[in-house]
Amino acid sequence: MKGLVRSVAAASVSLTALLAAGAASASSFAIRSGQSAEGLGMSYAGAASGGIGMGAMAWNPATITMFPGRNSQWNFTYLYANGDYQPTSTSRVVTPLGTITNPIQNGTGNLGGDGGFIPASYSAWQLTDRLWIGMTTGAPYGLRSKADNQVNAAQIYGRSARVATINVSPTIGYQVNDWLSIGAAAQIQYFKAELKQASGIGPAAAPVILEGDTIDFGYRFGLTLTPLQGTTIGLAYRSEVRQTLEGTFRAPTVGVIPVKANLNLPDSVVFGLSQVINDQWQVHAGVEWTNWSRFRNIPIVARGIGVPVTSLNFQYDDAWFFSLGAEYKYSNALTLRAGVGYELSAVNDRNRTIFISDNDRLWLSAGASYQVTDKIKLDLGYTYIDVKKAKVNYSGTHPQQSAVLFTGEAKPYVHVASIGLTYRWDDPAQTIPVHPVVRKY
Repeated sequence: MKGLVRSVAAASVSLTALLAAGAASASSFAIRSGQSAEGLGMSYAGAASGGIGMGAMAWNPATITMFPGRNSQWNFTYLYANGDYQPTSTSRVVTPLGTITNPIQNGTGNLGGDGGFIPASYSAWQLTDRLWIGMTTGAPYGLRSKADNQVNAAQIYGRSARVATINVSPTIGYQVNDWLSIGAAAQIQYFKAELKQASGIGPAAAPVILEGDTIDFGYRFGLTLTPLQGTTIGLAYRSEVRQTLEGTFRAPTVGVIPVKANLNLPDSVVFGLSQVINDQWQVHAGVEWTNWSRFRNIPIVARGIGVPVTSLNFQYDDAWFFSLGAEYKYSNALTLRAGVGYELSAVNDRNRTIFISDNDRLWLSAGASYQVTDKIKLDLGYTYIDVKKAKVNYSGTHPQQSAVLFTGEAKPYVHVASIGLTYRWDDPAQTIPVHPVVRKY
């Protein structure tokens, strides 16, 4: 059964892998910015409290109860990330006879390429006055990192990295009373990764390739509170997903070895607050904690015999994201919004790898929604992410240190633009539910 599920998911992902594998816009290879055009325009402030529209379901499944009737939303996001590691010291190689100068001294060139597209969708179906079911799909993790200079001083640590995911989450929500809603979702997540590095320091060094994929499962649950009219509080938890990758390790010295690896992708807790000020203004706030510290050392072992082949050592810290946003209802049809966010990254100067030019970052966002008809709404969002200078330091104590001594610095930045379309399938003027879902005869 799992093999059948894997085949079906792989077939569907083959079309979306290029879309989902954009350069990351959150800590490490997480993708926050691809979840919602409406949320992107406000730095995802109020995501847990439903302030970002249907995209809030990706954070807090209880927010499904905020959308009466039968609704669907589709989001398409383009993400362009720029990061270029240039050497800050002479690259050297440690040998049994001493330290020599590396014959290659150039940097990586831009790692982000032409960027990538990220899809996400949401559906919510109200069954009764208190019960909803729905579905979310998206790419919570993704990375496409490929050095413009495939021959560079740090090539032994990485030439390219590719991570693609698709997450499908059946969702259920229940409105307990006028001030409390609860919700839960199952996470079915396909994960595929490919890492390439050079086997040596020379220009003609053969590649070492590690690749694998898997489907695994997790869950989300949350609640929303409305203690006062116009005030909504949201709190939600997303579980870790223990991805059990199976694939191959290829190197000139060993050939092709079937391998497996266990990746514990982080769990997280998110809090949101949305407050109506008057008929025109709303404000939103959010705090998100992500347990990246569980993502540390990942042994790569040969399948069948369990012998370690290599290891990926990340040694990440936990990440925090804080955001504030505001919305202004310019007219009955047009809503304008803006937001600011700040992220404390899981990556620092001690553990940063050549694949990811990640650091603490500032989000500056703006967006708008236009109610085209009573059934159709259009959302636009844009965010500029200013990332602090990122230093990579393979000088002897890095978790993935080898014989090459390399230090470099990048000045990364990210542009993100998104468009979303929401469609209501039923008549907005009709009382919900229109017909009972189950009939007795």
